[in-house]
Amino acid sequence: QVQLVESGGGLVQAGGSLRLSCAASGSFRSINVMGWYRQGPGKQRELVATISSSDVTNYADSVKGRFTISRDSAKNTVYLQMSSLKPEDTAAYYCYVNYVGQYYLHDVYWGQGTQVTVSS
Repeated sequence: QVQLVESGGGLVQAGGSLRLSCAASGSFRSINVMGWYRQGPGKQRELVATISSSDVTNYADSVKGRFTISRDSAKNTVYLQMSSLKPEDTAAYYCYVNYVGQYYLHDVYWGQGTQVTVSS
């Protein structure tokens, strides 16, 4: 069982910044990958950024240079610092973890989502 608590979404003007956080807890042996996906109105869910247990990062082209993903492995927490926000960044942002469960099975879990709205 994994629980994810997301925070940090909200309303911001274009050009502004927001920081999302996602803390994982529960019964798992380790977390391999943590990340963020988003789903805008009428769009499919898409990758925003991921970070591995060895801090290898991956970003969508649309956010490179504007967003920074980081993690605190001791706290099982992932952060997404978003800067130079654009109206097209408006979406529900979902935390994602790929973890190893109690019986050494790999599985994934999604957060409930936090809304980010960027006004023009």
